[in-house]
Amino acid sequence: MSDPAKAIFLSYASQDAAAAQRICEALQAAGMEVWFDRSELRGGEAWDASIRRQIKACALFVALISRTTQSRDEGYFRLEWKLAVDRSHLMAPNRPFLLPVAIDDAREDDNVPERFREVQWMRLAPGPVPAEFAERIRRLLAGEAAQARTAGAAPPASPETAVVAASRWTWLKVTAAFVAATLLASVIGYYATLPADSHRSTTTPSPPPTHPAP
Repeated sequence: MSDPAKAIFLSYASQDAAAAQRICEALQAAGMEVWFDRSELRGGEAWDASIRRQIKACALFVALISRTTQSRDEGYFRLEWKLAVDRSHLMAPNRPFLLPVAIDDAREDDNVPERFREVQWMRLAPGPVPAEFAERIRRLLAGEAAQARTAGAAPPASPETAVVAASRWTWLKVTAAFVAATLLASVIGYYATLPADSHRSTTTPSPPPTHPAP
């Protein structure tokens, strides 16, 4: 049964269908699910709605970049790119989702969305797809799945963090004790410099009034 949370969406220009087919077969042979539209006649509301649902639900969006895509200013693949980029803006920055793959000597800075230039690309030479490529995709999917499981949960404090927190608390206690001791010593020193008589009352009682003898 199809699991969208683990599916890979493969986006490509129709002229690059042969390369897309090789990549799809290599990933499927490695046990991964790939959403790959093999239809040569693209169009229609039902087909468009299906593509949009898949991009909205997939775990990884793989965009094949080539001289063909660079030379075409229009194409349905550009709508797929836009939908994927729009979705990526709702994700955490470190979540793997967009993966541009150059299948020839296409440059990374030509005629692609700005968001594509912000992520790491992969390059594939013509011919059989190497096993390292499928393994890289597997690692990206594993990272995405692990992040989804821990979404919303606070990460546990590392031992280094715990040591820093304990050291900071100890420093605060030592500082507070030092300040208290300094204030106490200042008070004691102040009273020690006063004359001895100043510690007693300096008020002399008035003598009783005298009355003349009768």
